[in-house]
Amino acid sequence: MNRPARRRITVATAVAALAAGTFALGAGVAGADPRSQSGKTSAKMATEAQVLGLFDQWNAALRTGDAQKVADLYAKDAVLLPTVSNNVRTDRAEIVDYFEHFLKNKPAGTKVESVVNVLDRDTVIDTGVYEFALTDHETGAKNTVKARYTYVYEKQPNGTWLIVNHHSSKMPES
Repeated sequence: MNRPARRRITVATAVAALAAGTFALGAGVAGADPRSQSGKTSAKMATEAQVLGLFDQWNAALRTGDAQKVADLYAKDAVLLPTVSNNVRTDRAEIVDYFEHFLKNKPAGTKVESVVNVLDRDTVIDTGVYEFALTDHETGAKNTVKARYTYVYEKQPNGTWLIVNHHSSKMPES
């Protein structure tokens, strides 16, 4: 190999190494946590148990019979596609309205099946099947509704998890 060819190969290799290093540095900066001074993530990923516990918190709020307490678990811009209503609820007033009616039936939820997806430190999804024991507030008749559900939660700056999307629909076979 002659000298000019070696020089071109050396220069090309150096340029490639510099480009790779620049790319790696850029990727590291793009993926850095802006809330962290050290470059390390400031919070751990949620565990499956923690995510499943969010339903327990929601179910406990249902048991209070207070629609405001249930709505407190939803982000201000949350979307609720409820089980026993044809209306999509997209703000707090609509979510409170739904739960004011739903809570009259004294719902008690039980999960049948859950699949948890932790998307990142601040976003988790809990999807599955649950059942609600309901008591008709006029007749006292008891009924069980089996439904599919999806909860999407986002961690807030204060560390609490709020529901940003909740879809619940009666099982088609029911």
